[in-house]
Amino acid sequence: MDDMLDQLEAIIRDRQRKPKAGSYTNRLLDEGRGKIAQKVGEEAVEVVVAALTQSKSQQIDELADLIYHTLVLMADLDVSLDDLRAKLRERHQPR
Repeated sequence: MDDMLDQLEAIIRDRQRKPKAGSYTNRLLDEGRGKIAQKVGEEAVEVVVAALTQSKSQQIDELADLIYHTLVLMADLDVSLDDLRAKLRERHQPR
């Protein structure tokens, strides 16, 4: 598991199984799907703003936040990166 997204997904899943005091991930999971989805929406807006008005470094920061919060939402929905990979492969099969 050398891919950072896979590592982050594993950390988030581990927090689901074994909550850790003070964990931001656990706080999000405890607040529930509505709050997690709201954070994804907020981060998406911040990505748009960064894309239009900020530096590449700030854009990368905002994109990283969006991906992290999306991974937390995926964990709450019980959707994995492998599920996404399979869907993307399916979408890009020759027709």
